[in-house]
Amino acid sequence: MAIKVTMPRLSDTMTEGTVATWLKKVGDKISEGDILAEIETDKATMEFESFNEGTLLHIGIQEGQTAPVDSLLAIIGKEGEDISALLAGGEAPAASSEASEPKADAAPAAETKSETPAPAAKAATELPKGVVVVTMPRLSDTMTEGTVATWLKKVGDAVAEGDILAEIETDKATMEFESFNEGTLLYIGIQEGNSAPVDSLLAIIGPAGTDISGIADNYTAGGTATASAPAAEETKSAPAAEKATEAAAETSNGGRILASPLAKKIASDKGIQLNQVKGSGENGRIVKSDIENFSPAAQAPAATATAAAPKADAAPAAPKVFVPAGEVFTEEIKNSQMRKIIAKRLAESLFTAPHYNLVIEVTMDDAMAARATINSVPDTKVSFNDMVIKACALALKKHPKINSQWKEDVIIINHHVNIGVAVAVEDGLVVPVLKFTDAMSLSQIGASVRDLAGRAKNKKLGPQEMEGSTFTVSNLGMFGITEFNSIINQPNSAILSVGAIVEKPVVKNGQIVVGNTMMLSLACDHRTIDGATGAQFLQTLKQYIESPVTMLA
Repeated sequence: MAIKVTMPRLSDTMTEGTVATWLKKVGDKISEGDILAEIETDKATMEFESFNEGTLLHIGIQEGQTAPVDSLLAIIGKEGEDISALLAGGEAPAASSEASEPKADAAPAAETKSETPAPAAKAATELPKGVVVVTMPRLSDTMTEGTVATWLKKVGDAVAEGDILAEIETDKATMEFESFNEGTLLYIGIQEGNSAPVDSLLAIIGPAGTDISGIADNYTAGGTATASAPAAEETKSAPAAEKATEAAAETSNGGRILASPLAKKIASDKGIQLNQVKGSGENGRIVKSDIENFSPAAQAPAATATAAAPKADAAPAAPKVFVPAGEVFTEEIKNSQMRKIIAKRLAESLFTAPHYNLVIEVTMDDAMAARATINSVPDTKVSFNDMVIKACALALKKHPKINSQWKEDVIIINHHVNIGVAVAVEDGLVVPVLKFTDAMSLSQIGASVRDLAGRAKNKKLGPQEMEGSTFTVSNLGMFGITEFNSIINQPNSAILSVGAIVEKPVVKNGQIVVGNTMMLSLACDHRTIDGATGAQFLQTLKQYIESPVTMLA
């Protein structure tokens, strides 16, 4: 079924947009994430990506044309699909009429603009000078509400134009929302974790110390005119920045350079002129890799030779120190939301919980034989990590103090066992949880771990599947790491680090023989677990792993 794509609202003050460039044409195949067009807002030129896939069947706004937000921008559907009903009035008559009768719509659009200034002007007189109302932006064409994932500024902080105010979760992704104003953050209207419709009061920015009492109370969902009043002032301050952006995107002959926003930012940070870079993207568009692979050294070899010649002539006999030709190269990788949370949680754990580590060596010969026997059963696959998890679950039932949590007034002893399994993913580390692990068989543990780890790497885990752990297991043995210490995954009191199985000489019955051993390291929170308690747990764990048959009792 064909889908209407409308002009998105890409900033909190945007009321109309201009299509600067179409990167797709009618008949082209569209995949989710493809850049459809570059759209000029009242702030900047931004890329607009498709959240749908199919064939581009219709373009409603041509290059260079301007249209209000929510106007019909394009139609995407199956190749050859009949879209006459959509163009004739289908789902959104107002949008389709704009597409099919642009001249007839020009007058109403103008009337709409002429009606807006009246309330806006009124709002301007009601708002203190320099105060700007920031509303929940519509960051995708299907977004109706947003959730504030994280505030990166707090009330009282100075805000500069371009600063990231917050990270907002849309129906598509978590996106950064930058400020188009400068001043002081005077008010936050939507707290972290809360959701609100598009155009709801998100924040108020203005001069420090400004009295904003009553502004938030008087603001309603229909109060977008209140936000548009200061937008007029803000727009006046924008031309200089816009001209600078446009100048940077012009070639020497006046042609416009196609470059992604990320490529522009990296080029700006490195001091690279975009007109010196050859783009490898669609229509010669410059992308991140073009900037990263750009080498200015190749631009002026002749100049280098010319500069070197006089030095050689000036002092032909003087010895010269050899300096290798090279380039200082650094790269900035933006911290993802996951990476920020990992950094915050682990820092809190390490600096608040007094860690200590206990290490024990486990003989793995019987465990290896038992695993080979178990895996000989059809449709059964058990790993050494699964055996460790099972042994931990049984040992925790015997030593419940390890299965505890610290509170300021009490220590909580968990008599249920939920083991978290640390899984490395592209952006960091997640810990899916096996609920009631002690009641699971080895094969059930193996199947559950494979399922959770696979979905974790594909970002398909639900939040409830990563909550409620009482103990954590982290295994780096598959990477050849023989021993390491982990940071406790709070609110747990302990985490077990599992190393690789190593074949080496060992002493058995007074004789040196070849054996297989594995190192286990238990990191404990000294507030809840004393050294002797942790040591007793490791002894029990060692017994279970070295004699796997005891886990079946």
